[in-house]
Amino acid sequence: MPCLLVLLVLAFPRVVLVLMFLLSDYLQRAYHGLLVLVLGFLFVPLTTIVYAWMLNSHRPLEGANLLILIVAVVIDVGGLGGGEWHRRSR
Repeated sequence: MPCLLVLLVLAFPRVVLVLMFLLSDYLQRAYHGLLVLVLGFLFVPLTTIVYAWMLNSHRPLEGANLLILIVAVVIDVGGLGGGEWHRRSR
């Protein structure tokens, strides 16, 4: 079941963010402002979810947890720039 949840988050991070915002206070405890949530929703949704998970589970941002956060950033930024790389290679 946890693997299915991870696949859902990876496939539809913006849907998960909206559901988390509407159905719980998980994001409000991690982010104290709507502007950061909106920017996270638009540009780096997976990173927004991972950072909120780390803050709510009281895990320090060091070691393996920092690596997980960096991987989330790479996945988000890779999704933004991947289309441009393919367009230039034609």
